[in-house]
Amino acid sequence: MNSVSPTLGTALKTIVRLFLVAAVLGTLSPRAAAQDDSPSLDQGFHLLYNLDFAGAEKQFHAWQGQHPEDAIGPAAEGAGLLFGEFDRMGILEGQFFADDSSFKEKNKLTPDPQIHDRMDAVLGRSEELARKRLAASPQDADALFAMTMVYGLRADYAALIEKRNLASLRSSREASVWAQKLLAVQPDNSDAYLATGVHNYIIGSLAAPWRWILKLGGYSGDKQKGMADVERAAQNGRYLAPFGRILLAIAYVRDKDVTRAREMLVSLSRDFPRNPLFPREIERLDSQSRASGR
Repeated sequence: MNSVSPTLGTALKTIVRLFLVAAVLGTLSPRAAAQDDSPSLDQGFHLLYNLDFAGAEKQFHAWQGQHPEDAIGPAAEGAGLLFGEFDRMGILEGQFFADDSSFKEKNKLTPDPQIHDRMDAVLGRSEELARKRLAASPQDADALFAMTMVYGLRADYAALIEKRNLASLRSSREASVWAQKLLAVQPDNSDAYLATGVHNYIIGSLAAPWRWILKLGGYSGDKQKGMADVERAAQNGRYLAPFGRILLAIAYVRDKDVTRAREMLVSLSRDFPRNPLFPREIERLDSQSRASGR
């Protein structure tokens, strides 16, 4: 069953959209820096944050060619596909306009079925490779990362594109379970905290009756712990930090904390100058401040 009551559905949409990239780019293991002339996951994800999807895909494909048995490669490709679809559909931008129904109606687009099919294929390949490695070595950190990534991406697609909230929660819980297994192996891996943080925040932010109902189904969460985990990922993650900062900026905007939201967006704009979202949101915040006389 993928539908929920209107009240719970609305709450989940608001909260899940706040943390819209539960593990889109974050759950990747720290690796040694690649040579400048070699395919690089670091470079691929940097290009992705700058909205250079073709460049990122080229890096990910080349990296997979050199590491065909590594589950991280196809998971990274899946992240690129999802993030490109988010950009095409204006999903990131829409999070800053959560209460603006006219914006949401104006920017309503149809998902691309070809992207859905390609994502299914690459995520399936990643999961197959990861489970094969885990069967031989249950503490394989890269395979645990890949599993966290796969379920995080599925959760994001279900929540933000398909609007299937319970399906998203199931995948989010699975991503959190894999992240906890990873942290048991690599407790200093800050990137892994995104998955645990998102799941805790989503459940912990619901009203008490809904938390109780979900707890009966095996879902539990703690809002404060979730926020702390996301902040840790944003501060110390290798691949995840920029996405954590985006999530925090959205949270600050929704909490009317303009100062901290602007500071976060300025830092993102500085680090990723080819992404037009950040300066656009800075200007919007400044316009609102001028209009209110602050």
